[in-house]
Amino acid sequence: MNGPRNHRRWVATFVSAVVLVLVGACSSGPAKVKPAELPPPANKMVPQAIWSTQVGASPVALAPLSLQGRVYLSGGAGTVAVVDATSGRDVWRLNLGTPLATGPGSDGQTTAVVTLANQLVAINDGKEAWRVQLPAASYTAPLVAGRRVFVLTADRSVLAFDGQTGSRLWTQSRPGEPLVLRQSGVLLAVGDTLVAGLSGRLVGLNPANGTPRWEVQVANSRGTNEVERLVDLVGPVSRVGNSVCARAFNSAVACADAEAGRSLWNKPAQGIVGVHGDDQLVVGAEADGRLVAWRRANGDKAWELDRLKYRELSAPLSLVRLLVVGDDSGQVHLLSSADGSELTRLTTDGSAVLAPPVLSGPALVVQTRNGGVFAWRSQ
Repeated sequence: MNGPRNHRRWVATFVSAVVLVLVGACSSGPAKVKPAELPPPANKMVPQAIWSTQVGASPVALAPLSLQGRVYLSGGAGTVAVVDATSGRDVWRLNLGTPLATGPGSDGQTTAVVTLANQLVAINDGKEAWRVQLPAASYTAPLVAGRRVFVLTADRSVLAFDGQTGSRLWTQSRPGEPLVLRQSGVLLAVGDTLVAGLSGRLVGLNPANGTPRWEVQVANSRGTNEVERLVDLVGPVSRVGNSVCARAFNSAVACADAEAGRSLWNKPAQGIVGVHGDDQLVVGAEADGRLVAWRRANGDKAWELDRLKYRELSAPLSLVRLLVVGDDSGQVHLLSSADGSELTRLTTDGSAVLAPPVLSGPALVVQTRNGGVFAWRSQ
């Protein structure tokens, strides 16, 4: 493969027999373009480094989770850890002894991850509670809510499990194109609706039984081959109230009303990682490294930034006046959300920032490909 972040372009082919079998593949893509040169950092703000830890390297994006003043972490070799956001001290740490495919999901009591062996593992107070075999691979962090654990698998199925016992409660399947992305999809709760990305659609499900409540088309399959027709939705998403904005892989960015189940706007876009935003803007990185901000109200473009082109950017984190995005050299760029101008730049361990940064309590937290986790005090 041609770079540390080509995992984003990995796809898997499903072959029909009695079940669908996942076969990993990697697109070679064009030759790597030289990234834009960075000027000296602006240093208009000076965040304070407050702690760091290590959870183990992973070639895929294992996104940290911020919840109730704690940061939930996972490493590629099987480490799952919960640390205090202020001090960085472990609340608990567990090695599951098997490589992981997803970051953690949690409700503060039950924490769940999916392994590369397609096993869903639930953890309570730092101890494994149960483990079940999934029918297909998953690259999306489980959603833990309402004493249930919800899983989005790579064959475009959503499964619900009892949070205490691990027994399967229901499955909702949505056949699509035979290719899928080996990266995080869309799975979140909005009120009493479970919202999932299935093929090119946002689908609202009844969490009690999996019955569909509504669908919003984000992108349609296009092109003449399976790769060009790939339109899966990729995480993270930007949610403000009932407004959920998501990206369809290399195709579109759109916002939907998750209460009414209707589209608000839809714009062509060529990115391969998710979006984030606030009540004013939705921001995402295009495949060539341009950052684009759309107005949340109507999808009109607010600004575009090409200063970070070809630096293979992570999905961003939007903090009202501040925008944070990582790149493949381990740099963390803090920008003004008003126009994308640079405020300062932070360094990690020199390996790619694959997952979007998170804010937890006072800490801005970034995890790298090499498993380093770095926290700065936000301003």
